[in-house]
Amino acid sequence: MTKLPWLKLVAVLFVSFHVAESTAQPQTWRQEWPVTDFTEHTVAFAEIRSGGPSKDGIPAIDSPRFEQLDAGHTKGWARNIAENEPVISLAIGGDARAYPVRILVWHEIVNDIVGGVPVVVTYCPLCNSGLVFERSLDDRILDFGTTGKLRNSDLVMYDRQSESWWQQFTGEAIVGTWIGRSLRQVPSRMESLLRFRQRFPDGKVLIPTNPNARNYGENPYIGYDATGQTPFLYDGSMPEGIDPMERVVAVETAPGRHEAWSLALLRQEHKVQSGDLLLTWDDVTFAFAFHAFRRDSPIHGASAARTPN
Repeated sequence: MTKLPWLKLVAVLFVSFHVAESTAQPQTWRQEWPVTDFTEHTVAFAEIRSGGPSKDGIPAIDSPRFEQLDAGHTKGWARNIAENEPVISLAIGGDARAYPVRILVWHEIVNDIVGGVPVVVTYCPLCNSGLVFERSLDDRILDFGTTGKLRNSDLVMYDRQSESWWQQFTGEAIVGTWIGRSLRQVPSRMESLLRFRQRFPDGKVLIPTNPNARNYGENPYIGYDATGQTPFLYDGSMPEGIDPMERVVAVETAPGRHEAWSLALLRQEHKVQSGDLLLTWDDVTFAFAFHAFRRDSPIHGASAARTPN
């Protein structure tokens, strides 16, 4: 497999924000998506935009390979991963796995089976959102790929069985036969490789199927998350009192109720307690992404009143 030069080109366009925006029209999509039922949708088509790549242009990983830790120590290719590098970690039924962001940034989706449970591990670099879902729905097991489309700058993925489109940030079907349905989210963490190794010394670490296929370890979105930057292909409202690219911890504090706390606030307070919830340094996303999908939910920034330790 050869390296894909367009990925670097797209990355440059992401940073400079000079990509021409395409008008979202189903008639222009049907040639590439003949199976998708565009008569069924829960969002306005104008909200869905081309991010540049075509269908599966960012290839999902369907047959993931892993290296097992040796008493907490990495070996083989996994030695390339620094201790402080982020991974999405998942543990089901004693089966613990880490999915390095240095790999996910190039693939965005991993279809896997962990502890006997079919799951899809997802990561959207433009929102810095890492989420894991069960990929069984009713009596069907789905597997997912990338559409090349974005909504609120967030990855729109699709299942290969019905070619319905799903919002990564919420796990909801937004176009096609599965509209109105949501994937069940699986508890996961975004943490350092070191933390994962300490918690699961016999865990497994995802490695590339072909280490030479991508520049793993190179960030194709360098500079995107800098303070003052504007989210790519996002023209919705911005959260008040906080930079759109500030990293926040997003929590569903009660069924249907969502709140977010900025990393700057956690850095200031060391920990934040709200009722039975205790926050430390774990899963974070960008403030604008939380605001886009949880429009009426509060974001607690560093300027908020100090929370007792």
